[in-house]
Amino acid sequence: MANIALNIWFSLCCLVGLVQCCGGRGFNPIGKLIREGLSKGRLSDEWTWTSFPLNTTSKFPLDGLKESHKIESLPGQPNGVDFDQFSGYVTVDSLAGRALFYYFVESPQNSTTKPLVLWLNGGPGCSSFGIGAMMELDVCDHRTKQHNGVDTSISYQRPTSSSLSPQPGWDFSYSDTASDYNSSGDYRTASDSYIFLLSWLEIFPEYKTRDFFIAGEGYAGHYVPQLAQTILLFNSIPDLPIINLRGIAMGNPYVDRETAFKGIVDYYWSHALISDEIYMELILNCNVSSEESASEECIAWLLQADNAMGNINVYDIYAPLCNSSADSNSISAFDPCSGNYIHTYLNIPQVQEALHAKRYWSSMSMGILQAMPPNQSSNYAAQHSGADEQRNTSVDIQARDLNQVGGYAVEYQNLTFVTVRGSGHFVPSYQPARSLQLFCSF
Repeated sequence: MANIALNIWFSLCCLVGLVQCCGGRGFNPIGKLIREGLSKGRLSDEWTWTSFPLNTTSKFPLDGLKESHKIESLPGQPNGVDFDQFSGYVTVDSLAGRALFYYFVESPQNSTTKPLVLWLNGGPGCSSFGIGAMMELDVCDHRTKQHNGVDTSISYQRPTSSSLSPQPGWDFSYSDTASDYNSSGDYRTASDSYIFLLSWLEIFPEYKTRDFFIAGEGYAGHYVPQLAQTILLFNSIPDLPIINLRGIAMGNPYVDRETAFKGIVDYYWSHALISDEIYMELILNCNVSSEESASEECIAWLLQADNAMGNINVYDIYAPLCNSSADSNSISAFDPCSGNYIHTYLNIPQVQEALHAKRYWSSMSMGILQAMPPNQSSNYAAQHSGADEQRNTSVDIQARDLNQVGGYAVEYQNLTFVTVRGSGHFVPSYQPARSLQLFCSF
């Protein structure tokens, strides 16, 4: 995926909630899932299509969607931007009335040859559009002049990476079937995303033969490989379209509960957020590999750990919180109130009209989180790394134009493990230059 500039950016979803992924201390859906999983007992992490039917024969009206989905301009956007952008809905289930919202940006350079990248945020339930495209990958930079939640101005930046982000479950996506809002999960996410891709490639046929990559973060540690598996499976079936999948990239992937628990506890202890006593009691009392429910002692020590850490930003322990002083000192230039600005901007009626969106926007869907099986995920964040011992053989990644080490990488056959210096969970938000160097080196 080297030399990728931005080809497309997608954000698909079907559920909307009222909790932001990044405001204040930050709602921690991963931590909630781990706690619920421990209290309810372990479910299998194995994932297979063998018992899940996928309807690849459904046809939806697609004529004229490309023209109608083109964004002429967005409120606050400078005139004469040098890239084309599109957004709108693609139906994935006509009987249920389920439609996924996407946002797509073409590269301003060589858009006819650049690879295609699908970006997925995790959570589960975090917005691929608002949090991913706008806050992380710098499709645009939101700054409010008055900090009053009303007058939000934006400054659009030149797109820097190819992105396409289908994410069923949040943003502006919707369903006409009420039960869809409480019955989401990995299977339907993979199914809807795959059907969406087939339809989207009919709307934009010039991308059918492009190299295709899937990238994402957090709970996308499930979404990304599961969608990749789905694509490879159906690529092998005669008479079905071929999607030219070339690779996947996962940032801070939520893989399984056991790995997540170890990584998080080790990280908190090694960074002096919890005491030696709390650390040892968690290790002794929390058997995350067991199928049985966690003991009362385990749950009690988890609460002790949470209380010991106090009111900090769980996504970046060195970053300030979003409070009355949004310009607090930080080791990064990231504004912790960015999520608030985006929330305000995306709920302006003129903005929603320009995006061809039909509903209220929120960065986080509680419906998705409540519908997830308690042990189908685990957070293995970059700052929650349970693989520190692998770094001894790492190779330096030089940060672009900074003349210093931006991170480290080590390869294992077809897998490359990378860390980025000075970053939190939303890596591009905290270290944009280093993230761009990493992205372009993939």
